[in-house]
Amino acid sequence: MEGSSFGAGRAGGAIDPVDFLKQPQTILRLTTWIFSIVVFGSIVNECYVNKDSQHPELLCIFNENESACSYGIAIGIIAFFGCIFFLVVDLQFQQISSVKDRKRAVLLDLGFSGFLSFLWFVAFCFLANQWQRTTMSKGVSQGADAARAAITFSFFSIIVWVALAVKALQRYRLGTDMSLFATDQFTADPNAAYPGYPTGSGIESTETYQSPPFTETLDTNPKGYQVPAY
Repeated sequence: MEGSSFGAGRAGGAIDPVDFLKQPQTILRLTTWIFSIVVFGSIVNECYVNKDSQHPELLCIFNENESACSYGIAIGIIAFFGCIFFLVVDLQFQQISSVKDRKRAVLLDLGFSGFLSFLWFVAFCFLANQWQRTTMSKGVSQGADAARAAITFSFFSIIVWVALAVKALQRYRLGTDMSLFATDQFTADPNAAYPGYPTGSGIESTETYQSPPFTETLDTNPKGYQVPAY
């Protein structure tokens, strides 16, 4: 983007909400925000079931492994609040005047997106593995759809967070156009020559040299002047 800094224009520019919502980065964040709600919502609401009527205690549907449910809920909540935070950062990014602050924001986005991609990959593998080992029962069958939804949207979350990491990497590679910070002391016309010192031949002219007002030999009788006789 011409005249931009890390994918955004000059600081202080007006923000169009419609254009902001149409940005691919915003769409990706809203998408993964919804996915996070589906994952931890499904686990909290329907993935704790009774093994049978003789065991009223609620157990995690994923092979009765409490760690699997806890991990899925934790990652979903982290992604939920992370999406909200970076949506606010994207909304205020145009107002950040410091190039260093913009760079830190982009690097933070890149690191967080890459880290969440890894965590969602672990969540998908962990939940899928525990689900394969789960013994089907009446209680498990009631929450089977929620368990499958958590696994499916964990996989989709990997793709979206990887896409966000790629977008952040592209913004970082855009860098900064230093023309944004040019001062007004330079001429506005890029074709105008910079004013320099006047040039000369480098040889002093002898015509401008003046002789001293007095000479060593003075004529006592100037020509045309007669000494009066007394």
